[in-house]
Amino acid sequence: MSNIPKIVILGAGYGGVLTALRLQKELNYNEADVTLVNKHDYHYFTTHLHMPAAGTDAHENARVSISKLIDEFKIDFVKSTVVQIRPQDKKVILEDGTLSYDYLVIGLGGEPETFGIPGLAEHAMNIRSINSVRLIREHIDYQFARYKREPHRTDYLTFIVGGAGFTGIEFIGELADRIPVLCKEFDVDPSLVKIYNIEAAPTALPGFDPELVEYGMNVLTKKGVTFRIGTAIKECTAEGVVVGEGEEIKSATVIWTGGIRGNRLIEEAGFETMRGRVKIDEFLRCPGHENIYIVGDNSLMFNPEGRPYPPTAQIAMQQGVVCANNLVASIRNQPLKTFVFSNKGTVASLGKGEAIGVAFGKKYKGRFAALLKKVIDIRYLFIIGGIPLVLRKGKFF
Repeated sequence: MSNIPKIVILGAGYGGVLTALRLQKELNYNEADVTLVNKHDYHYFTTHLHMPAAGTDAHENARVSISKLIDEFKIDFVKSTVVQIRPQDKKVILEDGTLSYDYLVIGLGGEPETFGIPGLAEHAMNIRSINSVRLIREHIDYQFARYKREPHRTDYLTFIVGGAGFTGIEFIGELADRIPVLCKEFDVDPSLVKIYNIEAAPTALPGFDPELVEYGMNVLTKKGVTFRIGTAIKECTAEGVVVGEGEEIKSATVIWTGGIRGNRLIEEAGFETMRGRVKIDEFLRCPGHENIYIVGDNSLMFNPEGRPYPPTAQIAMQQGVVCANNLVASIRNQPLKTFVFSNKGTVASLGKGEAIGVAFGKKYKGRFAALLKKVIDIRYLFIIGGIPLVLRKGKFF
């Protein structure tokens, strides 16, 4: 019987993929058996999903085959869905089998947070995966076709985006760019199309630089977006949403981007969680389980001011690198590395040729910020797939 430690990584998101790729690089031959589990045979770029969702890019450009990223002589890839995590038995139950582990990395990704708003789960769509954005794109196109059959139904041409965080803002920027194209294609008067962005917080992009937020809102307003900031969605129905003190906005399209929570499988496994996320220690481990690491949307870490870090791709990538380092250190009985988040900056796109961002301690807006976002995206392609992946995908970013 083999005494080689078994490492199982659940999820091929940013954190899981970076963990796997670093283990592939740092582990010696036969030092550990590494298995990567993911329900799809591809890794997708969450930060790019707003484009295929709006229809300004093909969904194929937002994903890459896992087999093109990993060395299958060093990492076993299992395409399956995780059903249950059983830490007491050191086992993971899949829909078609069971995996045992010595070390476990949980990076399963988050789930939409509805905050208990009635009807949201049933009637709103989410920008969360390749399949979800395919559905949104086809749905948007279909509304224009429906309107041509029923011209009295202007609610078909009303689009509501709940949440003005990064996903919401980036999506409406792309959607506002796509609308004129659809209007021309379907012979629809552009003045009939309405895009609403509804946010309960007192500002769009909460926590972002106010000057840049104002610039971004001005850009999007000129593109035809109507902002309803400081306005909560009270209910989502088949006919639209109810906001404020009972005002109803009729729409056949509600897209919810108002936040994510952790994963229900983590709660069901018996770990102590806050909204499905585990408060991990400084080495990225689950409290009480020194052999279990948690990265990405499933992890909860606090900044020096005591506020939780937002679950971004940037932090998940950095966690993946440190997680791999600590797994190797554990196997070799070496000291573990403390995780310290290094904020490289943040950029939000506002559609074609427009963006806002903070990087290197400076503010950027307009075309230069859009170029900066492209550089950040291409850098990620290079990290996970080198020059070949940059050449294949870089032109789409």
